[in-house]
Amino acid sequence: MDIIKVLIVDDSAVIRNIIKEALSHSPSINVVGEAEDAFVARDLIKKLNPDVLTLDVEMPKMDGITFLINLMRLRPMPVIMLSTLTTKGADITLQALEIGAVDFIAKPTVQELLATQASFREVLTEKITQAVTIDQKNFKLSDTLTSNKVVKPSQNI
Repeated sequence: MDIIKVLIVDDSAVIRNIIKEALSHSPSINVVGEAEDAFVARDLIKKLNPDVLTLDVEMPKMDGITFLINLMRLRPMPVIMLSTLTTKGADITLQALEIGAVDFIAKPTVQELLATQASFREVLTEKITQAVTIDQKNFKLSDTLTSNKVVKPSQNI
């Protein structure tokens, strides 16, 4: 089995470190990069060619949903959404899945993480391992979804 290359996209350095540390326990996963916003992520995707992306919903400069729309239109790849919004904002989670995200996971609070660190690690590793098996190249973004968002040329992947 090949090593799964993962790019973590989250504006919080603490969360990026938590995800990176959780994934470091799997010999089949390698975190190849970290991005604090969509524009850094775009450049790292081109440079590092990750197999799977973890993506936060709320980020500065461009939110995760807008970035996901652009990504699925220009360079489809397996994406797992990570956000505190995934538990509260079911609509956002469903929208991300409709756009092309393959799965989601709620970001734990620091207290939850301390209590369930092994569980978080196990769930995240399993979701990434499953995500890499999904072929996004044949994914077609719904016309209704793309017509609801105007994608500016400066936001292209």
